[in-house]
Amino acid sequence: MTTSIGIFGAAGRMGRAIAQIAQEAGLKIAGGTDRGGEGELAPGIPITTDPVALAQQSDVLIDFSVPGALSSHLDACIVAKKPVLIGTTGLEPAHHALIDEAAAHIPLLQTGNTSLGVNLLAALVEQAAARLGDDWDIEIVEMHHRHKVDAPSGTALLLGEAAAHGRGIALADHSERGRDGITGARAKGAIGFAALRGGSVAGDHQVIFATEGERIEIGHRAESRLIFARGAVKGAQWLIGQPTGRYDMKGVLGL
Repeated sequence: MTTSIGIFGAAGRMGRAIAQIAQEAGLKIAGGTDRGGEGELAPGIPITTDPVALAQQSDVLIDFSVPGALSSHLDACIVAKKPVLIGTTGLEPAHHALIDEAAAHIPLLQTGNTSLGVNLLAALVEQAAARLGDDWDIEIVEMHHRHKVDAPSGTALLLGEAAAHGRGIALADHSERGRDGITGARAKGAIGFAALRGGSVAGDHQVIFATEGERIEIGHRAESRLIFARGAVKGAQWLIGQPTGRYDMKGVLGL
């Protein structure tokens, strides 16, 4: 049977890109929801405001909406017993607590970036951080379009978490952001972030490992928003049939 995908945040750029990629892959679009509940996601597929009805009509849900809508979307998926992929960025610890609770009832994949290339990059960052000592400074630089509202990006945080995991430390205890003025010397073992905004950049990320006399730079450039949509659709298909629990894109890549 053809997989039926429901899209939360359907009126946004990512929602429409996911619908495009899903249809190109021969999948069925069950429908979409958004705050306004206006217009169509595709010809004959209206955008509504009822997440419960959408979850009941779908085999799997994809959420690229806003943090404030996460709770109602999770509740809808739990009631319908449907898996959900969450790509919404700007999540706070309270949101992750809700995700952990939901993952006790349904299969759930949460990620700061659905690009397969970015997630492979994260695996490389984790390996490098695990093998290089804390005399190697780690800096993460990201740039996005002028309309992005959160910083650092979800992808930058994903890469920061990968570096922290490689070193066996908590990112929250070693993160340096927003340097300005007389900040003092860089703390040993810190993971630094810099966020740039401008133009129509879909997403550039660079991770720098720097020590005395040498530097390693690895990165990823997104040339189209469609790469995130392709990864989201692939992740959603993978999630169907998985046991209840919380997953990330490593499972999709077999890492």
